[in-house]
Amino acid sequence: MAQLNNLISWWWEVRNNNNKFTMSLVTISVLIFAILWYKFKYLSFKNGLPSLPPGPRSLPIVGFLPFLGPELNKQFTNMARTYGPIFKFYVGTKLHVIINTPELAKVVVRDQDETFANHNLTIAASIITYGGQDIAWANNSSHWRNLRKMFVHEVLSNKNLDACSPFRRNEVRKTIKNVYSKIGTAVNISEIAFSTETNVITNMVWENYSSDNGANGTQLGVELQMLASKIVELLGTPNLSDFFPSLAWFDVQGVAREMKKQLKKLEELLNNIIDDRIKYNSRRTEDGVKHEVKKDFLQVLLDLKDQKDATSLNFFQIKALLMDIMVAGTETTTTMIEWTMTEILKNHNVMKRVQEELSEIVGINNIVEEFHLAKLKYLDATIKETSRLHPVAPLLIPRSPSKTCIVGGYMIPKGCNVFLNVWSIQRDPRYWDNPQEFNPERFLSYEDANKWDNSGNNLNFFPFGSGRRLCPGLPVAEIMQKYILASFFHSFDWSLPNGEKHDVSEKFGITLKKLKPLIAIPSPRLPNLSLYV
Repeated sequence: MAQLNNLISWWWEVRNNNNKFTMSLVTISVLIFAILWYKFKYLSFKNGLPSLPPGPRSLPIVGFLPFLGPELNKQFTNMARTYGPIFKFYVGTKLHVIINTPELAKVVVRDQDETFANHNLTIAASIITYGGQDIAWANNSSHWRNLRKMFVHEVLSNKNLDACSPFRRNEVRKTIKNVYSKIGTAVNISEIAFSTETNVITNMVWENYSSDNGANGTQLGVELQMLASKIVELLGTPNLSDFFPSLAWFDVQGVAREMKKQLKKLEELLNNIIDDRIKYNSRRTEDGVKHEVKKDFLQVLLDLKDQKDATSLNFFQIKALLMDIMVAGTETTTTMIEWTMTEILKNHNVMKRVQEELSEIVGINNIVEEFHLAKLKYLDATIKETSRLHPVAPLLIPRSPSKTCIVGGYMIPKGCNVFLNVWSIQRDPRYWDNPQEFNPERFLSYEDANKWDNSGNNLNFFPFGSGRRLCPGLPVAEIMQKYILASFFHSFDWSLPNGEKHDVSEKFGITLKKLKPLIAIPSPRLPNLSLYV
């Protein structure tokens, strides 16, 4: 401010002294500056550099930050009506570009997928992933490709998923037994689904850890749910330190400090599991001979640690990968199960059709088995319709182009944040009839049902992403969502507590959670009560 006052005083003094030479020099300087700015801003576009996308006016320094609301998915959808299907705004020094149509999304995830394969690592994400050494946040590199290939091959191969089928069956049966013990009382759907998912994944990743160490699955599930929920909340918190790097040292909002606390808690859990496995491996040597044991995913990772080639891993990378599985795998699947149950309970005709299909395919005197799942077409359509209206990651993880490129005729600078507004695309009336209506039948009426899978093949519907950054945990997530929901609705009838109303209010973050947890009361549906034990 003092400098500005000095400049104004100097300019006023020059005018009063009628110094023609100085006035002329200043005038010429201003004209030259204006001409240079004009050439940079406009004439350079003639040399093949298009303009940035349109967008709202911003305030100095802070940019558009003061105008951002708590529900960005809805706000960005409304802004697209004003500025078009692709628009931009600044927050601090960071440029953000929002894409709201499948045609433009195709340019990002297909036509220029390699350019947009990086993720912009936030401070919170950097802390919890040891600087981006996991699958979700790591940039497109040989390390990331090796991690993803190993994860898909060792954990999510068809052979391994089939081998883990007994784990899933046992845990789902335990859950049904648990719910049966709560007949007539209120059940927190998120908590019980999370516990089931946690036990399945822990058995896939480090088989029998819970039983071998005396820590029961329920306790582990509760601990992990608290950790996962807090970590996801911090990942979705807008952090001033990301927008204004010069403020990062101050950690004004305490995001970095809080994420370090969560990392410490998660490390304690993971370190105990890893140390126990290393001690167990050392005890397996008898008479100098190492006995063969069945390898779970943790053992695969530990074996890779000792290799000296491109596939070798260090302890930080191992823990970052385990964090992805335990946090992202459990939190997203649980959120989707809760949303689907919410919509089914809210729409009585949908619940009736779901249960009629289960009675026909499974049989009222049988329990749900995994081989039934492929035949449950209406339940599958119901889950997809839920994913359409309530995508778990409404803006996905923002992409960051590795070089300046063109999308929709506009220049997208290297290193900016690019958001794909999946929430908006999947509710757009140009692509969906009555988009606000919950109607699972829309996914049964299309001629080619394969076009509407979860693999991002149809960019009118890609709740789990598309291209190189498609969610790698999709296969196990699909199985668990359908298996738990089928078992819940085949074994029980569900109702809301007296006086409770159906609520689909959303809580926006990096994941789209229910604002209020779903609490429901089960009652037995099967005539043979021995099926519950």
